[in-house]
Amino acid sequence: MQQSRPSVFIRTHFDACTGCQLCQAACSLHMFGGYNPRKSMLTIRRKWENMAHIPVVCEQCASPMCLRACPVQAISRDEKTKVVGIDREKCISCGLCDRYCPLGMIHLDAESGKAFKCDLCDGSPSCVKACPTGALDLITSPIRPGDAAEGQS
Repeated sequence: MQQSRPSVFIRTHFDACTGCQLCQAACSLHMFGGYNPRKSMLTIRRKWENMAHIPVVCEQCASPMCLRACPVQAISRDEKTKVVGIDREKCISCGLCDRYCPLGMIHLDAESGKAFKCDLCDGSPSCVKACPTGALDLITSPIRPGDAAEGQS
């Protein structure tokens, strides 16, 4: 059964990223109420002696491994938006979702042990708003099959 991407997701453009980490600061403020890039739900991978900065965000996979790995069904896809989210009340802190996410976009809170991931800020991502260079784009309609590789970084 083929699932489509969510109606809202973030597209990245590594060639526009300067590595300033404003996106991470905005994300951590939304998720945890403070500015701490290490608590951000996205990462910036630095390559070639810091010459390239590659923002990595949750892809909202069509067939999420994190969802399939969760033994208590704490991870589900919202029927309306198709965004994959985590119910922290159901989460048992086993870490399987973190282990099975191929991009490393599931995070375990050091204090509670509960899993966290990008929730797209209810359709208005703080990271996209904070990015001064346009390295992050909010896509608000499904990508057609032929467009999937176009513009992806």
